[in-house]
Amino acid sequence: MSPQLENQAPIDRLLDSPFMRCTSTAKQPASSTRAQRCLGNRGHERISFDRDFPPLQIGKIRLANRLILAPMAGITDRPFRSLCRRFGAALAVSEMLSTNPALRDTRKSSERADHVGEPGPIAVQIAGADPVQMADAARFNFDQGADIIDINLGCPAKKVCKVAAGSALLRDEALVGRILEAVTRAVSIPVTLKTRTGWSPDQRNLPRIARIAREAGVAMLAVHGRTRACGYRGRAEFDSLRELCSQADLGDLVLVANGDINSPQRALDVFDHTGADAVMIGRAARGRPWIFSEIAHFLSTGQMLPEPSPQWRCDILLDHLEALYCFYGAARGVRIARKHIGWYCRDNDGGDRSALDDRASGNSAQAFLSQVNRAETARQQLVLVRHYFDRLMPTEDAA
Repeated sequence: MSPQLENQAPIDRLLDSPFMRCTSTAKQPASSTRAQRCLGNRGHERISFDRDFPPLQIGKIRLANRLILAPMAGITDRPFRSLCRRFGAALAVSEMLSTNPALRDTRKSSERADHVGEPGPIAVQIAGADPVQMADAARFNFDQGADIIDINLGCPAKKVCKVAAGSALLRDEALVGRILEAVTRAVSIPVTLKTRTGWSPDQRNLPRIARIAREAGVAMLAVHGRTRACGYRGRAEFDSLRELCSQADLGDLVLVANGDINSPQRALDVFDHTGADAVMIGRAARGRPWIFSEIAHFLSTGQMLPEPSPQWRCDILLDHLEALYCFYGAARGVRIARKHIGWYCRDNDGGDRSALDDRASGNSAQAFLSQVNRAETARQQLVLVRHYFDRLMPTEDAA
């Protein structure tokens, strides 16, 4: 593996913070409301930095903290999930698995279902529109070691929606109910649901979906703050989730905020605004898997961790690349790694990091990516990555 990570002290500090340790021994009174039990509260008062954050209970599963990695097709494979868990994600949900039994033994499905060596709990996301197939897939993944079954009700991709799966199901609430009931009856482990606020801005039905989920026995509902029609355009809105969190008839249904949570301050703002039980980080973790550590430290202390040095970023990226080569084989690993390298060299909004480019003395991220995307071997890729980040290191003269 790559050399010992430098500048580890900030990470050590945050791993020992109350948010990550979850050492609170305070007991909630038996009569406490759902609002009082949750991180923050339904009165939307400001979260206090000097409190311990209780662990999160999802059915019978106890999470170490309230930061979750969102499932992302083509991204949240085993190497990426493991890396995000290493940096503090309490739960890392798998890539979406088809429930079509004919696809169960394909290479893609096998790789997406590979959790060898991962720390628990193991969360597997399934997608489909047939209640029987969904139940069968849930049982199959339970038998394979899944601790949580997550149902995809939010994917906006056309190829998913055209088979009436993903967010297309939002247009058929009766079918949603049948699917959720079939899956919750099929397994004894917690069933969770990831959804959007509705099919379109004029067809928002989140409150009804939440009640259907609650009645079916779903343990957790993660809400992306956009409709299917919005895709990823514009800014995620959390008023819909805020209203949902204020409703008392959802019992112990865990509510999770998702969408555009791309910084520690944003995470705090979303907690404050919604009163959600947890936040789910997706695209912001691409190229920045340590965002979970940054958020945890900020929530615990009110202080931002120092920006990682180029050397530190390089070491993390090299670890990630080597994990990809081992998991997929060198040839496929090189191809899959290209997108990740791009994310490590850009900020969370997709633009070049100007500070990095300035220190690179003309060796811009764009020029580097153009070159590294033509690399055909793991050795070539690693050499180019090292060379690029070496040029970003402060020189003695600059110091």
